[in-house]
Amino acid sequence: MRLLLAIFLPFLVFFTIGRPVAGIICLILQITVLGWIPAAIWAVYALSQYKTDQKIEKALGR
Repeated sequence: MRLLLAIFLPFLVFFTIGRPVAGIICLILQITVLGWIPAAIWAVYALSQYKTDQKIEKALGR
């Protein structure tokens, strides 16, 4: 679900993973038509990093 959100509304992904400042910056980037593609790529990358961080924390038992 978050992956679709990252593609269509990239700024919302940052709010769902707890990074509101990045979400605001992404929203500013997303406002421009040319900035939509980099914003979507950034959101997908941040989402993958978030999932990796969760797996590491789970493996360490935190």
